[in-house]
Amino acid sequence: MDWIKDLILKSKLETFTFNQLNELNCKLFIKRDDLIHDEISGNKIRKLKYNLKVCKDNALTGIVTYGGAFSNHLIASASAASLANLKIIGRVRGNELNPNSNSVLHRCSELGMQLEFLDRSIFSKLKKDNGVLNIDGKTYLSIPEGGCNLNGVEGCKEIITEIDEAFDIYCIAQGTTTTSIGVAQAIPESAKLIVVPVLKGFDSEKEMYSIIGANEFFKIKKKLIVLGDYHFEGYAKTNSVLNQFVAEFNNQNSFDIEPIYTGKAMFALVNYLKLNDLRNKRVLFIHTGGIKKK
Repeated sequence: MDWIKDLILKSKLETFTFNQLNELNCKLFIKRDDLIHDEISGNKIRKLKYNLKVCKDNALTGIVTYGGAFSNHLIASASAASLANLKIIGRVRGNELNPNSNSVLHRCSELGMQLEFLDRSIFSKLKKDNGVLNIDGKTYLSIPEGGCNLNGVEGCKEIITEIDEAFDIYCIAQGTTTTSIGVAQAIPESAKLIVVPVLKGFDSEKEMYSIIGANEFFKIKKKLIVLGDYHFEGYAKTNSVLNQFVAEFNNQNSFDIEPIYTGKAMFALVNYLKLNDLRNKRVLFIHTGGIKKK
């Protein structure tokens, strides 16, 4: 699995600036996981790393995973399976779809993913399947939608453990909570992790609890700051305020954020620091990808 190590080495720790925070004199850093790969983007390779290792160590045929019609996770999984020489089955929400329904599904098919289009109710029952499956006499590892399992958590810890520096405040956009759990487990006890759910009405703490259980959840709970009001009315939704913020930020830096994940998280972080007048803090923003490298 040396190719994964080579990809992860591309992630860099950099400083950044933003004029809205100048008077606070905080030292601002970013972990550039967006540099890792165009298709196995950002935290996707983190969540897949140890799942792929399980497949290789146990000589499994391949992986099965789940996603919607425009799932970045499906593309990332297809690309990673191709590089790992593993077969892959992608189970897609929506039996009205086909491999040519959009560019995402077409690319998954190009990468060798066997696509299965499921009725939404069936998909909902299967999307959290986790563990070894036997399909037509061959063994596959089922990875839940979004790479959400303990193998994924383990990989996401390394976002922090591969950094030699420590920070007062960490910040990350939150989807399935897999990445934020790993980060929360790995940061110092004295630090705080700001998590910004991008889904409206998402119960962040309940989801984290369901993945790691009571003992582990209460170990990280004291580190968490959940900013749940920055979803801008739901996943992939935006407005002129957020779009203007993203454009202003991108104009001042050598890397981009986008309005679906990283833009919402950065907006929340900036507001939190300003509203609480947090000065002279060391702050790390984790860039989870989602856009082409710049």
